Amino acid sequence: MAKSSVLGYPRIGENREWKKALEAFWSGKLEESELHNQLQEIRLNHLRKQKEKGIDLIAVNDFSYYDQVLDTAAMFGIIPKRFNYTGGAVPLSVYYGVARGTKDAAASEMTKWFNTNYHYIVPELYSAEPVLTENKPLAAYREAKQKLGIEGKPVILGPFTFLKLSKGYGKSETDTWLSILVKLYVEVLKELEEEGVQWVQIDEPALVTKLSRDDVTRLQTVYGKLAEAVPSLNLLLQTYFESVENYKEIINLPVQGIGLDFVHGLQGNLASIREFGFPKDKVLGAGVIDGRGIWKASLGEKLELLKELQGHAASDKLLIQSSCSLLHVPVTVKGESKLQPTLTNALAFADEKLDELTLLTRALNKGEASISVELEQSEKALQALEQSEARNRKAVQEAVAVIQGQDAARQSNFESRQHAQQQKWQLPLFPTTTIGSFPQSAEVRKARQTWRKGEWNSEQYSVFIKEQIDSWIKHQEEIGLDVLVHGEFERTDMVEFFGEKLDGFAFTQNGWVQSYGSRCVKPPVIYGDVEFTKAMTVEETVYAQSKTARPVKGMLTGPITIMNWSFVRDDLAREQIAYQLAYALRQEVEALEKAGIGMIQVDEPAVREGLPLKENEQADYLAWAVKAFRVTTCTVQDTTQIHTHMCYCEFHDMIDSIEAMDADVISIETSRSHGELIQSFEQNTYKLGIGLGVYDIHSPRVPDIEEMTGMIDRALQVLDPKLFWINPDCGLKTRGKEETIASLRNMVAATKIARDKHIVNV
Repeated sequence: MAKSSVLGYPRIGENREWKKALEAFWSGKLEESELHNQLQEIRLNHLRKQKEKGIDLIAVNDFSYYDQVLDTAAMFGIIPKRFNYTGGAVPLSVYYGVARGTKDAAASEMTKWFNTNYHYIVPELYSAEPVLTENKPLAAYREAKQKLGIEGKPVILGPFTFLKLSKGYGKSETDTWLSILVKLYVEVLKELEEEGVQWVQIDEPALVTKLSRDDVTRLQTVYGKLAEAVPSLNLLLQTYFESVENYKEIINLPVQGIGLDFVHGLQGNLASIREFGFPKDKVLGAGVIDGRGIWKASLGEKLELLKELQGHAASDKLLIQSSCSLLHVPVTVKGESKLQPTLTNALAFADEKLDELTLLTRALNKGEASISVELEQSEKALQALEQSEARNRKAVQEAVAVIQGQDAARQSNFESRQHAQQQKWQLPLFPTTTIGSFPQSAEVRKARQTWRKGEWNSEQYSVFIKEQIDSWIKHQEEIGLDVLVHGEFERTDMVEFFGEKLDGFAFTQNGWVQSYGSRCVKPPVIYGDVEFTKAMTVEETVYAQSKTARPVKGMLTGPITIMNWSFVRDDLAREQIAYQLAYALRQEVEALEKAGIGMIQVDEPAVREGLPLKENEQADYLAWAVKAFRVTTCTVQDTTQIHTHMCYCEFHDMIDSIEAMDADVISIETSRSHGELIQSFEQNTYKLGIGLGVYDIHSPRVPDIEEMTGMIDRALQVLDPKLFWINPDCGLKTRGKEETIASLRNMVAATKIARDKHIVNV
């Protein structure tokens, strides 16, 4: 008999109860004992729900007080010395200190979990002396069994992936650290074996990335030692997000089961299993239900795939699974009452995916006829959306087909444009500007809510927004900035704002997912062809420009960032979605230019986030991502200056693509890792306008003039002074008014010092 299995469940709660409990605790409104009680109740409710829906193998230890990678580090006592950890079970004060920082110690680095929009806390090894502080998987197993009678499947992040995600060790230390970690994992697994646990899910998503021959040998050694230590424990080696590398070697590791992603890794994993087969003595975890997307599965198509997989793994050795943890999708569709029925009927969040897993399991075990009604309903829902007007906008499809065949190049090269723009703007050496947003005070947020609730009409709200613009135009002029912005006071979010004004988008009421810590986001849903209907930013930008003689930048979010920060339709290639967005945004760029706005910033902070995990697919992605940006911006006149902004990334491996975007000026978030970027520019010449962020906007502290002068001097060691701009790292939306003004005053003062040093040489 086939069984259903889930790799993990969202921890935030149907109404974000988890988030609220954490934030109440952090603010001192909740005692630690009550926090434990509330989180336990949330955790048990999630397990209870999965049991009631008929899931056979329910993941335990997928729940976290913050992040699963931090949990693993804490379980092994891998806590940076600056937090004064003295051993034993890690106190919550230390645990949250690592994640969020304390008054005396900076938080550990946070970065993206593979190619998702979830973030994890990066473990710091350095001089750590790991020891097992508590067996979290065992505690989770016992809780589920004793309180709910659930024979849970403990989940633990694997040693190979844990080490790959950590920092603070040299390449030559890899084998030493793996040996240290394996001993700890053996302790954990032995205790689980002694408890009578039947299955343990060991997550090794790093196995879908490029592996060296040494890595393969390491995996064989690691899993050989684990298998030898716990011979009677069933280990499910779980991969996800892509197809596994080195398939033949991976499937022959000494484990009892292998989990493969047959959604995002479908082509590669299916090709491998067809060519090399699958071991008859192992369980195949078939990840056929998308753990990252929000759309209903075509149950008929999934059944056909499962039938093929049955040819390689007998039914009693087949687990029907989600492709990855359901952490990446909202909890349930049931509260979404405001969406069009055609759209709602085609959605499947975490709870609905549990139903799909049990349906597919029933069909394999009892025959397709046992779910005939559900099969028909599923196909009708998907067909209705496919045939809807929203997905069949011929004008958009035809326009996108045309631009795909075009070069998408500006009229003139950068040198010619730069000369024309300098003649027009007469900017000083090292022009100063900001990235776009200014502080959104409680007053601004309250005004927006008042308008959204209908307590203000649009005219009243517009008057308020203009008052905010007036105030901050004056502040910018008094500070002495050269290029101004309107402040984005009318915008809640840099993606949502545009999605609300473009056709083809929908917005859920409760479609929250965890981004990092207690931070939850509600991504827009791109469900149809994206179409521009009317100008979105012109009114506020033109108003701001009317209040000053200095240039005001128009501010847009770029097509790749909008796409990567949304839930996107799965019936169309992402490249096509990017071009639809680019075509719509091009019309906004043209509307701004026609209205007299001569500087336009198209932000692309999320370009690198969409980079495929497979190296052989990265060049193609970057090519069409760059083209989408150029489609957005290529039709403007030479005198119109195109800016863009990117958050810090591994610059050296994208510099050619970033330069190919052909923006006149790029600003990059750099202050946290300035030295690394300097090194990149020493190795790669950048010939376009560029502003390296001279201070970190994520901190409330006001950087002093000397600090920013040092940043500027270091950058000018490798960058052309005639092309260099000075700006903060990122937008200032989350900062306070006084600190923002003080920081910008210091930035302008540092710029004047730099001008005095360099003006003679230019």
